[in-house]
Amino acid sequence: MTTDDIIAAARRAVGTPFRHQGRTPGVALDCAGLALYVAAENGVDTIDHEGYPREPFGGMLEAALDEQPGLERVFDMLPGDILLMRFSIGPQHLAIFTGRTLIHAYAVAATVCEHDYTPKWAARVVSIYRFVGVTHG
Repeated sequence: MTTDDIIAAARRAVGTPFRHQGRTPGVALDCAGLALYVAAENGVDTIDHEGYPREPFGGMLEAALDEQPGLERVFDMLPGDILLMRFSIGPQHLAIFTGRTLIHAYAVAATVCEHDYTPKWAARVVSIYRFVGVTHG
């Protein structure tokens, strides 16, 4: 799997309507559903969690990412990485970094969208996760 594979899978979901706990590309996705879809498209094993609140709290999203068999926490950001972000209190959102843009299922936009990775978005990053075995370059 390459960064291009990860980004291409995420881009195929752009335009999918946002729905909390959505798991079906083209029908409905939330930010976790998008990450799970991208992982599945690239043959990465995942553990899905059901019944989480619309705004995860108490580190639950970070804990769910830490237990994923196909992800590792890293400290340098590269294209294809999954960014854990916060809007107000605890980490509650995921996005895929392309190098210059973000792809994410964003409730405010009501869709999976792609837009510039600006300083405003950079300030929201709490942790960075990378698919195990991804080839960069």
